[in-house]
Amino acid sequence: MRFAFPLFLGAVLLASPATAQTGGKAIPTTTLSLGTATPGGGFPLYGNAFAEVMNAADPQITIAPRNTKGSNENIPLLEKSELDLALVAGEPAYEAFAGIGRTPVRLKILTAIYSNPGMFVVRADSPYKTIRDLVGQPVAFGAKGSGLPILARYVLDGLGLKQDEDFKAIYLDRAGDGPAMVEDGRAAALWGAGIGWPGFAAVASSASGARFIAPSAEEITRIRAKHAFLKPLTVPAGSYPKQPEPIASLGSWSFVLTREDLPDDVAYRLAKTLHGAEATFCKQLAQACETTAANTVAAAPSAALIHPGVMKYFREIGVVK
Repeated sequence: MRFAFPLFLGAVLLASPATAQTGGKAIPTTTLSLGTATPGGGFPLYGNAFAEVMNAADPQITIAPRNTKGSNENIPLLEKSELDLALVAGEPAYEAFAGIGRTPVRLKILTAIYSNPGMFVVRADSPYKTIRDLVGQPVAFGAKGSGLPILARYVLDGLGLKQDEDFKAIYLDRAGDGPAMVEDGRAAALWGAGIGWPGFAAVASSASGARFIAPSAEEITRIRAKHAFLKPLTVPAGSYPKQPEPIASLGSWSFVLTREDLPDDVAYRLAKTLHGAEATFCKQLAQACETTAANTVAAAPSAALIHPGVMKYFREIGVVK
């Protein structure tokens, strides 16, 4: 969201004409739009918590979350400066930065948000126990514009399987529709990713309970031999109801990306506010415990992709030299 009212807060910031009250005095605020995804998915859950924590930590910044179709819509909206910030899953980000199927983007990373170990969930009373068992079955691969179907495509391709040919692929209009489809039998499985992902939590909390299906150790090796950018990741025990053991899988990190021309001053302030509130954010949302400066440096495909304003802050706190 672009505004035509520049205000000076030590440096020029893009700002809305809004004000906040501090100590009885009105002070200017910088309002930034944040693209998330369709209701019922992990991005709106995270994005709303992100905005709440950031807005409370710095009254001169207002983060305004906005539901979108997900990663594949968020990237072009950022490019057109119709969003200031947006949540983007690891695989769409990887393809966009690498220029796979398109011109490479000039967007920047504000922060890595959380890791996304990909896996399927089925009813606990279903006969399906391996990925091969799901071949030929109706499988909900996530919302149409989200990054989840892209992650699934890479994982399945590494196993010699085609998402739209070897499965009866279902693409959702709303991420939140998936759990009910598993519960009532319209879908044999739901594909998802991450720790604390709402779709997995909903199936695991249902009357039928859940069984998670992730690639085996041998399958992980095969997948990474073809798609090395996917990283081995683990879903800790107890991440979901009645999940007594950790689950090994693979995936990537999701990010908050910024439009190319987000001023360095704004990115610096956002990074300082966010990482100063890490403990608060972690208490509010379990998956936000992975939103750290160190994880951003480790997860970024290249340090050059991290916003210069963020890098300035990282150098100040010693995360990078």
